[in-house]
Amino acid sequence: MSGINKVILVGHLGKDPEVRHLDGGVTVASFPLATSETYNKDGKRVEQTEWHNIVLWRGLAEVASKYLQKGKLVYIEGKLRTRSFEDREKVKKYVTEVVAENFTILGRKSDFENTPVHSNATPKSENEYLDAEEVSGDLPF
Repeated sequence: MSGINKVILVGHLGKDPEVRHLDGGVTVASFPLATSETYNKDGKRVEQTEWHNIVLWRGLAEVASKYLQKGKLVYIEGKLRTRSFEDREKVKKYVTEVVAENFTILGRKSDFENTPVHSNATPKSENEYLDAEEVSGDLPF
């Protein structure tokens, strides 16, 4: 039986995606993603934030560069990859990244600047999530 390498994260982008175009026309995008959890310690609420390095390839990288920005809330599915490289002093370094296989932008309709918001519309709830069928325009994901 083979193992399972599956990562599911919901968090906020720490900065805009950094997009690079490699030889052969391959596009890669990367950005840090913050996930936070809160717990009580000695009667005080404590928030702990973890930072994850996210990498997207090819078409997914193109979509991310178009629609993702710092602060956006996203759901990401992917797998963990650890790679090594040599720094300028020839010291071998290791980095662990989440290679995204797909993502979904989360948030209220009003979070999307490019989506028309009707002034007479009333949200169903304060935490209303964007439904892909309700988005005007043709989104590629």
